Amino acid sequence: MMSLLRMMFIWWRGPTLGTMMTTWFSGQAVGTDKFGNRYYQNKAGVRRWVIYNGTVEASRVPPEWHGWLHHTFKEPPTIAPVKPKSWGLEHQPNLTGTDGAYHPEGSLAAKGERPPATGDYQAWKPD
Repeated sequence: MMSLLRMMFIWWRGPTLGTMMTTWFSGQAVGTDKFGNRYYQNKAGVRRWVIYNGTVEASRVPPEWHGWLHHTFKEPPTIAPVKPKSWGLEHQPNLTGTDGAYHPEGSLAAKGERPPATGDYQAWKPD
């Protein structure tokens, strides 16, 4: 009973009941990506959607699948793979809030030590 209520109201933990029903009744599986996200389209190929593997976070969709979802590419990457550019980096989802997030020097989450002052700052004193 609790999982049914979660499916109905908590959209950020996985697919909602409506998304699952649409997938069951009119969805055709197109493929999966390296993160385990599953991609679907309706029988006419007009509507496209993703069911995330884990937390619903749009940055977890790789660029080639993003292009397919937004009708930039007609064929999915399973049929017509997109060649990566030589200068491109490997796709990473948004790492904010995780151990892999960027922490600049002096951040409490990094070393927790503030870099030394350079001496170019003078504190303001009221007259």
